[in-house]
Amino acid sequence: MLADSPYAPPGLPARPTKPRPRGRTMVIDTGTPTRAFEDLVDSHGDLVDAVKFGWGTGLVTRDIKTKIDICHSAGIDAYFGGTLFERYVAGDAVPDWVALQRATGMTTVEISDGTVLMTATEKSGWIRRMADEFTVISEVGFKDGGRSMALTPADWAWSVRSDLAAGATTVTLEARESGRSGFCTGDGTPREEVLDALAGCGAPPERLLFEAPTRPLQAHLLRRFGPAVNLGNVATADVVGLETLRLGLRADTFGGV
Repeated sequence: MLADSPYAPPGLPARPTKPRPRGRTMVIDTGTPTRAFEDLVDSHGDLVDAVKFGWGTGLVTRDIKTKIDICHSAGIDAYFGGTLFERYVAGDAVPDWVALQRATGMTTVEISDGTVLMTATEKSGWIRRMADEFTVISEVGFKDGGRSMALTPADWAWSVRSDLAAGATTVTLEARESGRSGFCTGDGTPREEVLDALAGCGAPPERLLFEAPTRPLQAHLLRRFGPAVNLGNVATADVVGLETLRLGLRADTFGGV
């Protein structure tokens, strides 16, 4: 990248190469055509750490295995969104979900309770069970904005600690693909008291990943936590733009974050 060259302006933050412990970018794929997806990875794979195949698209994408293989060949983690897991839970068919992971070559899974009613004990049990075979990413927060708003800052912090204790390697903080739920209000404003609680919950920063699908939310989190914050649900078209935000090259984060 030219950002690493002698031509770059002074003071750009250092960006480690993959595998990155911090400053990771997770892209949400909602049905990108396979050739376009391959082009994305070929051109910008060095900026992408993980791809989440969201919206259950993995079940209706004819060549999903090809897309997964493209990710793995480029050193990009890949996994299905947690709502798909919840759909199998609701149908009492988790063994079929496990079989799907194996058949597609997935080594990472996301466990969530954002849609299906699930006790904390049940969620922890699923994390522990799946951690025996897979790398587990959990998700905290609900798809429904009202349910998420009812979670206190202490609830958020406790849930993160609980998921990590159960065996999750990373905890994703819900904001949906709209940036208007989870730790954000209905108008997309981050709940600062929740961010305070997450920052002080005792979890290492590299083990938290904030869903940040919009530029204002990305910029806010970068200003709040710095360029090494892990961000997810990034649209395929926004990969390069997010990197320029991390480097302080855009007006939103100009001169450093």
